[in-house]
Amino acid sequence: MAVSVTGPASVGVRPVSARHFARLKLRVMRNNMRGQGWRIALFVTGIVFGLWFAAAAFFLLAAPGLADDVEIAGLTAAFAGALLVLGWLLLPLVFFGVDETLDPARFALLPLRPRTLVTGMFVAALIGVPAVATFIATAGMVVSAALLGGWAAALAQAVGIAGGLLLCVAASRAVTSAFATLLRSRRVRDLATVLLAVLAALLGPLQIGVMSAVHNADWHGLAGVARAIGWTPLAAPYTVGIDVAEGRAWAVPVKLAITALTIAALLWWWSRSLESAMVGAASKGRVRAEHDLTAKPVAQLFPRGTRWLRHDRYGALVAREARYWWRDTRRRATLITFAVVGVFVPVMVNVGTTGLIEGQSQFDASPTLVSLSMLFVGVLAAVSLANQFGFDGSAYAANVIAGVPGRLELRARLVAYSIYIVPLLVVISIVLGLFLREPAWIGVMAGTLFAAYGSGLAITLFVSVLGAYALPETSNPFAMNSGAGMARSLLSLLAMIGAAAVSVPMVIATALLGGVWLWLALPVGLAYGLGAAMFGAYLAGDLLDRRMPELLQTVTPRR
Repeated sequence: MAVSVTGPASVGVRPVSARHFARLKLRVMRNNMRGQGWRIALFVTGIVFGLWFAAAAFFLLAAPGLADDVEIAGLTAAFAGALLVLGWLLLPLVFFGVDETLDPARFALLPLRPRTLVTGMFVAALIGVPAVATFIATAGMVVSAALLGGWAAALAQAVGIAGGLLLCVAASRAVTSAFATLLRSRRVRDLATVLLAVLAALLGPLQIGVMSAVHNADWHGLAGVARAIGWTPLAAPYTVGIDVAEGRAWAVPVKLAITALTIAALLWWWSRSLESAMVGAASKGRVRAEHDLTAKPVAQLFPRGTRWLRHDRYGALVAREARYWWRDTRRRATLITFAVVGVFVPVMVNVGTTGLIEGQSQFDASPTLVSLSMLFVGVLAAVSLANQFGFDGSAYAANVIAGVPGRLELRARLVAYSIYIVPLLVVISIVLGLFLREPAWIGVMAGTLFAAYGSGLAITLFVSVLGAYALPETSNPFAMNSGAGMARSLLSLLAMIGAAAVSVPMVIATALLGGVWLWLALPVGLAYGLGAAMFGAYLAGDLLDRRMPELLQTVTPRR
């Protein structure tokens, strides 16, 4: 890529423009997929799913125009637009991550102006499946506006959805970049991880709350709320076509100005956070002497929860992984998210959406249904290890050079992760049993949880060895390489299906054995899960010994 510099040597060199960033991203994407058939397959799968969701949203957003209902069209445009912008803000943070095919840190030593860098990164961010799918989906609003208000409304709405797409991308990049910069501070990072993980986990309860509000809503009263939201940056670009259809053409330039000013402010914010991220301007804070110089140096390397381990190679591996699961931002967010989701999902399955919405005090649950929901939670607890080597990245080379046996390493990783997960499983069983007013079922819940968790670990170990993928080396904890978001989803789904199939006997036993199983479920589940996990580690350990070099190459980020 040509770079403009000062001095005689720059004569004849073309200045850098956004076009160069777009071409560079396409070239990097192509190079990343060269010789990687699984990446190509995941990328194509992402395109198919993206287009499917885009087509479904297109027809939903065009439906009010087809029904010739301008009031519903106004409600749909306002609320759908606001949810879309919020989705671009939150979903990359808590689920798929932000595509960092062009990592801003790579440009730190190049003589690029901040405006050039932000403009180029902004254009590059528009190249991808999410942006294209968003544009296709919101095009349904253009159809609806055309049917309700003619070509003038359609033209205004077309400009609006283009501005809305720019707003979504700018908001997403500005927030994630600023958040990543703040995460350099350990205290801010800890607080932010907790808040974001809780927010991600509460998406389900929030959905129930929204459905409850819809169930009891006054739709005529919501029209005023929709008009108010339409004057905020969240929905201003998506309601201009409806304004023309209702005879408020004067509102179009005002709302487009609100959108343009918001985009400009977000890009300015992004440029400030990008500069700070590239030069490492975060405060390092005061250094405190926390170590006791009289203590044994080796003992200081073991966290409090691992002091019972022997000071040998196995104990060191467990202590290291336990420390990483607590301190690494990505891993800790996974733990917090599971802690909330693990309670909410069984409640929703056993009580039902209708019961939560209507506030029922009596629940019609059964041990079989409870066991089935616990199976899902136990499997969900295990899939966090589906890309456990991807968290290590190039640091995994130390284990390869040291010749750590595969079985020993996998057992150590399982124990370190279980130090945090097993207490959570116990708490989930007790909380759900008390919530359903069935304390006698706690044994069944815990037994199924442990059986599903152990079976999930056995399957996940093979997935982590055979299906690992690299995570980007960046200060942004939410960044993922192209296709990695889809890879993460598919690997997790594969592990969950396999683990659920292995754990089904626990559910069958709950349904057939009746009251006797209430006493046998816990010991049988513990033995079943422990045996499955150890057997999986035994077999996957041999596979890891044979694939160590290939695995290291796979999880090492490409420069």
